[in-house]
Amino acid sequence: MAPQRRPQYTQENIDQQLQQIHLLDPSSSSENLEQLGPIIKQIHTNRQQEAYLRNLQALIATKDSEIEQICTDNYQEFITSASTLFTVKSYTDNLRDKITTLDASVSQVGRGLVEKKRTLLQSKKTAAKLDEAIDTLQACLKILDVVNRIGELIKEGKYWSALRSLEDIQSLPSNSLSQTPFYQYLLSSLPSLRIQIQNAVTASMKQWLLEIRNVSVLVGKLALEAMDYRTRKWRSRREKDPMLRLSRVGSAVEMVIQERSDTNVLDNEKLKVDFTPLYQCIHIYTTLDSIDDLRRSYQADRKAQSDLILPNPLPLASLVSLTQEICGFFIIESHVLETTGNFRSQREVEELWEALVARLSSAIEASLANETDPDSFLRVKECLIGFVTTLESYSYATQSLHSLILTLFEQYAGLLEGQFSRRFDGIFLQDDHLPMQVTTPSERDSVLSVVWLDPSEQDTLSKSGLPLSLPWSRGFFLCCHDIRNFIQKFYHFVDGVSQHHGNIDELLNKSLDKLLANHISDSISKCLSSTSTLSQVVQIVSNLEHFEIACSELERSLTSLRSTQRGGAIRLSSSSSFANTITRALNRVTGLITSKLDDFFDLAEYDWTPQSREDTPSTYLCELINWLTTVVDSLVIKEIYKDEAYRGAVGYIAECLMNFMIGPDVQAMNENAISNVLVDTEFLEQELTRIGRGHLSSVFAELHSMASVILNDAVQDYLVPQVRQTTYSVVRPKRLQTLLEKLTRYGSSRRDTQSRERGERRRKEADAVGRVFPGENR
Repeated sequence: MAPQRRPQYTQENIDQQLQQIHLLDPSSSSENLEQLGPIIKQIHTNRQQEAYLRNLQALIATKDSEIEQICTDNYQEFITSASTLFTVKSYTDNLRDKITTLDASVSQVGRGLVEKKRTLLQSKKTAAKLDEAIDTLQACLKILDVVNRIGELIKEGKYWSALRSLEDIQSLPSNSLSQTPFYQYLLSSLPSLRIQIQNAVTASMKQWLLEIRNVSVLVGKLALEAMDYRTRKWRSRREKDPMLRLSRVGSAVEMVIQERSDTNVLDNEKLKVDFTPLYQCIHIYTTLDSIDDLRRSYQADRKAQSDLILPNPLPLASLVSLTQEICGFFIIESHVLETTGNFRSQREVEELWEALVARLSSAIEASLANETDPDSFLRVKECLIGFVTTLESYSYATQSLHSLILTLFEQYAGLLEGQFSRRFDGIFLQDDHLPMQVTTPSERDSVLSVVWLDPSEQDTLSKSGLPLSLPWSRGFFLCCHDIRNFIQKFYHFVDGVSQHHGNIDELLNKSLDKLLANHISDSISKCLSSTSTLSQVVQIVSNLEHFEIACSELERSLTSLRSTQRGGAIRLSSSSSFANTITRALNRVTGLITSKLDDFFDLAEYDWTPQSREDTPSTYLCELINWLTTVVDSLVIKEIYKDEAYRGAVGYIAECLMNFMIGPDVQAMNENAISNVLVDTEFLEQELTRIGRGHLSSVFAELHSMASVILNDAVQDYLVPQVRQTTYSVVRPKRLQTLLEKLTRYGSSRRDTQSRERGERRRKEADAVGRVFPGENR
């Protein structure tokens, strides 16, 4: 600050001041010195003592001159004035001394005052600076306290409060502190504090991620248990209401009808998952404008966690806990997706889901690659179906898992088919092919509840008395029991599967057909070749009859049991296989009968060149027909099959008789032998008519016609086309030619002329038949 300039007084100012001083007041007897004080103080203050004294001397000199003038004019007055003047002078001298003394004193006092004032001003400046320093320090302490509090808030996990405190520091109004290096340094350290808060909240979130990884299994377990309860509750309701049979858990019908008791698997008595660390981290990163970094970091962390869920290789024993962990993982992801706005995108979660599902599918397929137990596939499916249903309720795409289940189902069906095929093969190896016996009502009802029968037969058997001999062997019962188990296990696998039911039903159809045709029908067919007892073969026929019935009943049953009503009714092609096997079985019956008939024909003692004709049938034929009727009528089979047995036996008898006549064993015969064979044939026809099977006599038509041609000498008529077509159409020329040749050989072997002539005629007839019809019906 520039020094204050002293005021300067001119001569006129000083004279004016001196004129105001009245040393002697004519009206006062005392000196008037009070007026001198301010003047002397002012002089002292302005340091013009010398100038003042010079002016005062000049004033005195002027006054002396005036006095002298006055004295000259008025001496007396002059004398008085001089006396007064001397008085004034003495007073003036005295005043001068006092002024000098006062000046010295005032100067001394003034210098002390100035020094004190200077000291006071300095003290005030110091005090002001101290006050300013104190204020500054207090402001710094406040800021440092805020900074220290930020560190405490970070340790306490109050990251948002810490960040707000930073913003408060940054938004402080401008003051003296704002210009200090301390404040500038503090501002420069704020980014590091933000990073510290960011790192702390990130560490908190990382710890939270570790914690939720540890609780994911429990979350998934609770969710799967809730879904299992919901499934069992719905299954119980479906069983009571057939109209709901086709509706699965999660369907629109189930969601509308069934009361929902939504269990919050993230907040319940057993578990409370706190998402505060994640929400806080998202809020902090959003405030710091770094949310994209957090999003990428979170996605990477969750991907790393999802990669660690599945071990390689996957032990099937741990599949339940693994699906629980996966389920919990994605339930948490679903909650995060719903509650964090735009932090997570649907696509990011889908990427994690699709990648994990792909790895899970591959791991399961690899673990089951060498598995041969169908139950292992069933356990995997049971685990997966609950997992799929649960995550479907959280809107996750499960098509690939359904495809996996169907793939496993195909493998399961193949293994199941192989398992039951071995069981079916074993059943028929151990079957005794004897009627099954039941002795108690419970046993009878138990058996009838397993086998498939015609309703009328089932009603008849259920009312029959005990003990009861059933029309099938134990093998049929065991096969029906295993078929039911096969169907139950088959549909047990697909229970809850909502896709591709048509393929499932088609696969069941094919599997059943293969089991029924290749491992039941074919096994029975193999047993036929090794079974030589007629009663056992007949029992096999009865079994096959019931298998045919079972196929038709099974078709109806499967149509009602099938997983969907789409498409037509199920048709089992194995029925034709059983029909073919029945044909083979009946042929086997015929074969066994004909083998016994061979024994009778071995007893036949025909004289092929008798001299006379017989009127009675051969003895062996009487025994043969008695045995045949007894055996066939005793067979426990359908009447149509009995008729087939008779047809086969009678046909064989006709062939044997025909073979006698045209076979190579008999080289020659005469007309009497043919007549005797015709008598036997007529006997057989009479017996067939007696037992009500006269329609089977047609098998002897050719034998009758051919014998008639010979015995009636009607060969020439036979050669006429019209006659042959109307009367002898069943006679084949080759056979007739052969018989004529045998007659020719008999005539040529005789010595009498008549016989030889007859033989020659037969030769010509044989040649005529051979020429006219070469190769026809031969």
